[in-house]
Amino acid sequence: MRFRLGTVAVLSACALTISGCHKETTRAYRPPPPPAGTTASSHGKNSRSPRNPTADGTAAEASPPPAPVPGNLGKPVSSEVGMASWYGPPYAGRKGADGTVYDQNAMTAAHLTLPMGTMVRVTNLTNNESVVVKITDRGPFVHGRIIDLSLAAAKATGVYRAGVARVKVEAFAAPVRANADPGGRWCVQVGAFARESDAVKLKEEMMRRYATAKVIEFPGPTGHWVRISPKFPNKSNATEVADSIHPKDPAAAPYLIRTD
Repeated sequence: MRFRLGTVAVLSACALTISGCHKETTRAYRPPPPPAGTTASSHGKNSRSPRNPTADGTAAEASPPPAPVPGNLGKPVSSEVGMASWYGPPYAGRKGADGTVYDQNAMTAAHLTLPMGTMVRVTNLTNNESVVVKITDRGPFVHGRIIDLSLAAAKATGVYRAGVARVKVEAFAAPVRANADPGGRWCVQVGAFARESDAVKLKEEMMRRYATAKVIEFPGPTGHWVRISPKFPNKSNATEVADSIHPKDPAAAPYLIRTD
């Protein structure tokens, strides 16, 4: 009997040993699919809104909508693309070309030829951020730039940190001003000269050539300037004057400017 019990005990031990050495096959855990209707925005504050896939399958941030314009302005009457810059503290508190004091925190801008008071939408083509501004001053007087934004407008479009950016400028119909010339009043500005003597020399030459024109020389933040206002300040006469000026200084190119 002791032998049989011992034999049973040995057999039981072997069975336990064999069962302990056997390993169960590992199975990969597959979580259940999320409930229908679940979106990324339901995952908490740090989640991002769904993005539109691009042609190669990657995700791209949705472009911001264009800045709204007052309903009474209708559709843009002109559009141009070029470089924008901005101007701020040195000009704060000074009068702009329209006679108002420049407020760097207002949505305004300077343009060479658009009528004063024109409302324009400026879109930064790098990030599609846009803003609607009012033309209150003249400029920028730097080659390749088409508009100077106020400090506030530059911050709203992302131009502030970059300094300059490629933009699209859409102009809406300008308000009708009393006693305004429908064709505009135009003049020619030449500069900026690095040396005052060169500006004075051009001024004297212009006074001899255009005896009936008003010619002035004045210092600016980027150099010395000469302005010629023809007796008949229409665009045609101003263009003729500008085409006749060929300054030796490559940085002093003539600009056509609308004064009203």
